[in-house]
Amino acid sequence: MQRRSLLKLSLVSGVVLALAGGAAVLLQPGLEQGRLSASARELFTSLGRAILQGTLPADAQARSRALAGMVDRMDALVANLPPTVQAELSQLVGLLCTAPGRLGLAGLVPAWADASEAQVQAALESMRFSSLTLRQQAYLALHEMVGGAYFSDESTWASVGYPGPLVL
Repeated sequence: MQRRSLLKLSLVSGVVLALAGGAAVLLQPGLEQGRLSASARELFTSLGRAILQGTLPADAQARSRALAGMVDRMDALVANLPPTVQAELSQLVGLLCTAPGRLGLAGLVPAWADASEAQVQAALESMRFSSLTLRQQAYLALHEMVGGAYFSDESTWASVGYPGPLVL
């Protein structure tokens, strides 16, 4: 194959993938009426398991409640974001919730709900240290949102040894 043919094929493939990804996000947005969709809740639950490993309760039921509380707080956060930020977040989450988007942006093959903590952590690390700024920004946004939503609740402070704010 000649270099010119390879470049044409790469350009056409990139355009097709971009159109397919954009169409998939339009068909399956990450937010529905300013709230996390069911697939977005699965995404953030999976991210929470991977990012918060070591700070989540050891008991399975308590762990599930902690993750559900984190997703509920994230849902409240998202509902209070400006519409332009909600739109951008919806595109990111919608893209990550599609198989091509998950594979292309995060490098994760299994669905978020089916992926192990190690697989999600590896995907996040590949985003974190990627040479593409877009993947790094997506990692930072997801990481900060999960951490902020989880540690904004007083019940989680003891797990990191934070006694809470000083009483004045």
